[in-house]
Amino acid sequence: MNYDPNFFRYQYQNPYYVQWPMYNYGQQSVYRYTPPNPYGSFGFSQEDRRIQLKDNGPIPYVVNINEATLQNNTYRTALWTGTHLQLTLMSLNPGEDIGLELHPDVDQFLRVEQGQGIVQMGKSKDDLNFKRNVYDDSAIIIPAGTWHNLTNTGNTPLKLYSIYAPPNHPFGTVHVTKADAMEAEEGDGKTVISGKTPDEWVKYTEFLVNEGLEDVKRGINATHILQEFILMGVLVGKGYSPEMAYETVEEWERTGESKLLQQSKNM
Repeated sequence: MNYDPNFFRYQYQNPYYVQWPMYNYGQQSVYRYTPPNPYGSFGFSQEDRRIQLKDNGPIPYVVNINEATLQNNTYRTALWTGTHLQLTLMSLNPGEDIGLELHPDVDQFLRVEQGQGIVQMGKSKDDLNFKRNVYDDSAIIIPAGTWHNLTNTGNTPLKLYSIYAPPNHPFGTVHVTKADAMEAEEGDGKTVISGKTPDEWVKYTEFLVNEGLEDVKRGINATHILQEFILMGVLVGKGYSPEMAYETVEEWERTGESKLLQQSKNM
């Protein structure tokens, strides 16, 4: 019988498993570690794990913003809308831009998650003297009252998310295309200020109207009522909720922080 010096080398190809039994016609069984499925043993598909791209405000919310932004294929989708802040996702096709615009009372933050583009800003729409190239991970800050535009200069969709403070679009906004956005914001003739139409503002401030009517019933003089509720309206414009605005002004009167309110109530 001839001795083959390579016999054992062929039989035991992996020295770490030489003590294991042989199966499958002399080939060593291979044991691989399979990490546990974080979604249990129910066999969820990748589709099941996709983020639900809908408006989740104003309740507490946590999301992988990078994954949500890359998943979004619409021109604009509101992901969270609250009283003082709004988060939207955007996707611009190659060569597409957001469109030259200005938000008088809204500061805006943009972050690019995919693609490349150019951002332009200025105090006048005819003089956009601030220009910067932007790429993945670029953050863009747009102060209120600044004309601005962002254009996709690459060959792939430019994907980003935008934070408005306060909100700039109605709750639940979804614009599949830029044309849809233009039709919603201009074509129907509706005015949108800080994310609400005039009728939405009327409904939003209904609490203050009802409180004002109660003051009338209690016989409080008109000067005091007007002072209080005009002040409350100013605070709502600054981002206070109607309830917070009411409590704040009432506290000014109650604590004497506003002597004028105390004086007008006693007129």
